[in-house]
Amino acid sequence: MGEFDKKTNHFFGILFEAVSEGIIVVNMQREIVACNSSAYSLFGYENDALIGQPLHTLIPQKYHHNHGDHFNSYVKNSGKRQMGKGRDLNGQHKNGTNFPVEVGLNPFEIENQKFVFAIVIDISVRKEQESQILELNTQLEQKISVRTQELKEKVAQLKKEIDKRKIAENKIKESLREERELNELKTKFLSLVSHEFKTPLSGILTSVILAGKYTKTEQQDKREKHLNIIQNKVKYLNNILNDFLSIERLESGKVNYLFNTFPLSKVINEVVYNANMLLKEGQKINYPQNIDEIILEFDEKIIELVLSNLLHNAIKYSPENTTIGFDVTQDDKYLTISVNDQGFGIPKKEQKFIFNRYFRAENALLLQGTGIGLNIAKSHLENLGGNITFTSIEKKGSTFTVQIPTNNKL
Repeated sequence: MGEFDKKTNHFFGILFEAVSEGIIVVNMQREIVACNSSAYSLFGYENDALIGQPLHTLIPQKYHHNHGDHFNSYVKNSGKRQMGKGRDLNGQHKNGTNFPVEVGLNPFEIENQKFVFAIVIDISVRKEQESQILELNTQLEQKISVRTQELKEKVAQLKKEIDKRKIAENKIKESLREERELNELKTKFLSLVSHEFKTPLSGILTSVILAGKYTKTEQQDKREKHLNIIQNKVKYLNNILNDFLSIERLESGKVNYLFNTFPLSKVINEVVYNANMLLKEGQKINYPQNIDEIILEFDEKIIELVLSNLLHNAIKYSPENTTIGFDVTQDDKYLTISVNDQGFGIPKKEQKFIFNRYFRAENALLLQGTGIGLNIAKSHLENLGGNITFTSIEKKGSTFTVQIPTNNKL
């Protein structure tokens, strides 16, 4: 080196020794012209061993091919800045090992010569701490993930348990509701049976007592009057018992249906004939038209039971001097029979219960009846592929419509 370099190095040495970080000064040829003792210690060299050495002595081999371009770019756009910002930098120890560094660069000029002043800091401890922190964060995230999953599973288990409890509670509530309804039904049934049996039995007892008082021959007509009353009351009670037996058979599945082929007019004639004996003053039944050619394949007793129930209800719930409509139509699929009355109708709020067993609408409670006829009719019809529906307007009347399949046989 020349005299200037020695003086410069001496000047740099005095100045740099006061700094604890490693300091390296290079010229434009990327030769090391000055180092402090911290830099020698940092890279593992003896004092003055690096002076005049190329800068890439301190740079790992794999970065050599790019370093020249980086250096020239820096000199061209020289300014004070931190080197390697945004990427990791490494220095190479004399023993060949690499270690992470942080480098601050500052260009300067002395006697028309340009130099680059580099402060080098070993950040191995910081990197180790960052690595430990990163590992701890990773472990923490893993623990959080595991705990979160465990929490989700516990929440899911808890939700399942809650759902099970709700289902159990709902079952209990439903059981209590059904038990309450059953108790109400039993009470209603007992009240119904008591009323429906008591009234005709009282009539029978009265007629028996009165008939016993008519002992003379000329009083035969009076005796026959009471005998007819007794006969009608017994028939009524027998019908009620038959209804109860029908319910029992329907519930137990012991109903045996008997299909046969018969003219529809035969059943309608019998039903209308029996219904005519129940008509009130001024009431009449409009006999259905064009039914003589209709041949039905069905259970004859069931269709008779259904139509009798509908006609008797129409008569019972209609006032005097009204007409009972009775219509029949047929197509390829169904035979449709409608019974229309001009009675007091079914309250709208109670219409959904009309086919329930023992149900009596509030405006029909004072009339005789068990509330099981429509239930039985609906059950039989549905068992045989038919159905029954109705429309009703309170204080105007009701229309019940029966549909029977015309080509169906069980």
